[in-house]
Amino acid sequence: MSEPIVDIRGLRKVYTGKVPVIAVDGIDLQVAPGELYGLLGPNGAGKTTTISIATTRAIPTAGTVRIAGVDVVAHPAMSRRAIGVVPQYNTLDRSCTVAENIRFHCLYFGMSGTEARTRTDELLEQFRLHDRAKSYPQQLSGGLAQRLQIARAIAHHPRVLFLDEPSAGLDPQSRIAMWDAVRALRSEDITVVLTTHYMEEADELCDRVAIIDHGKILVEDTPAALKAGVGGDKLYDLHLARTADRERLAQQLRELDGVTGVEPTEAGLRVLAQTREGLLPQVITAANAYGLRDIATAEPTLETVFIRMTGRDLRE
Repeated sequence: MSEPIVDIRGLRKVYTGKVPVIAVDGIDLQVAPGELYGLLGPNGAGKTTTISIATTRAIPTAGTVRIAGVDVVAHPAMSRRAIGVVPQYNTLDRSCTVAENIRFHCLYFGMSGTEARTRTDELLEQFRLHDRAKSYPQQLSGGLAQRLQIARAIAHHPRVLFLDEPSAGLDPQSRIAMWDAVRALRSEDITVVLTTHYMEEADELCDRVAIIDHGKILVEDTPAALKAGVGGDKLYDLHLARTADRERLAQQLRELDGVTGVEPTEAGLRVLAQTREGLLPQVITAANAYGLRDIATAEPTLETVFIRMTGRDLRE
């Protein structure tokens, strides 16, 4: 990898109190220029704390974070010039119009009045907000407000954009529009680091992802490589009438040619398998003896990777 634009080494954050909480526990990660990188994991895994430190909103207990070569703790003001941030919650100024939210951000970062107006017009067009320029944030839908937050965050031409749970609370149509807006940032040579607990979002957007839990990175790779590492081409989710003796069924399924793994689920069993002609009928025949109610087939996802690594479903 080329010289990383985001370079995090030995990052640790402990919140002190009667019972100390380790939010980040020795994270190392590097993001290349132009990459779209995802931190994937459940709520409370340490994703937001990592982003907060990288964007100078929190101080680490140990470790270093460099953005475009600048230490964010030693030189926070300098590093902020290279950083754009869209936090998890709406931070738009409700007393300013859509256009003013962008223009005042430009002025804050030292642009002249003419430069700020020009940049504002560019971003209103780019994010399809021009017809809402005189509207106020509270008059916007969730999707439009999120696009405005992204537009404002890149107004000063940052080199890295941090998105913290960017699609939280958005409807499917708004989420897809937001994804399109994020992908378009590649043309501006903006590196994107996003946190999410939506598996589909990470799979759809990211060049590489790190799965994080309990403040540690469990694994890091491309979405395709992580899914390939599951060891199966297909998933069969078996909904069983009886789960008390499902381990006996699981053992029978493991002995079938092409089955690479069997895991318990709340409703029954999940079978991971290679593509083999005639395998599915064998699985159904074996499961029928245990009261098979339903079977669903799918391909491995990042959620599959996470559950296999942690042995549990994602926390809410």
